[in-house]
Amino acid sequence: MTRLSDEPIKYKDFFYLIAYSGFRRSEMLGLEWKDIDFEHNIICVRRTSNYTAERGTYTDTTKTKRSQRTLKIADSIMDMLKELKAEQDEQALNCGDKWVETDRLFTKWNGEPMNNQTPYGWLSEFCENNNLPFYGLHSFRHFAASSLISAGLDVTTVSGALGHCCSSTTLNVYCHQFQTAQARVAEAMDGAFGFLKKEKQGA
Repeated sequence: MTRLSDEPIKYKDFFYLIAYSGFRRSEMLGLEWKDIDFEHNIICVRRTSNYTAERGTYTDTTKTKRSQRTLKIADSIMDMLKELKAEQDEQALNCGDKWVETDRLFTKWNGEPMNNQTPYGWLSEFCENNNLPFYGLHSFRHFAASSLISAGLDVTTVSGALGHCCSSTTLNVYCHQFQTAQARVAEAMDGAFGFLKKEKQGA
């Protein structure tokens, strides 16, 4: 079985970052190097990259105003992005005049923005080759959201990280996960106050 860490850097980085951040596919493909603050480990979402048969690949605004957000990223992910930047710079040199400077993180061989279907197609093939179930790209966003909720973060914080238009959207989509997390809080508090039960029993 091939590990994701053994795959080409741009695909490895794409899927590690989308799983960590919960960014939408269009937001991932719209990321530019100017949005990456390596000094402070911050990534800013400012635009999206989309595709239609009529327009081809084009840049657009984010889904909502709240979708424009800033997220703190782990050192390990930022180190991977540094690898991607170094590889892309070398690729640009090798392409010479054929390289199209777009400043995008995820590109075609010549620097043009990556097609929106490319990550989906690559993941589908990777899963098939490794006998893994294929759940599509949106499952990575759900994974990130579930991880944040399981860590005990409040709905406002989770909503901000996901770029939802309002907290009620987050509650509606992830109602079950929040209920599960709240149940664990109740169990933990029940354990913490277990001494009251003992005192009552001994009374």
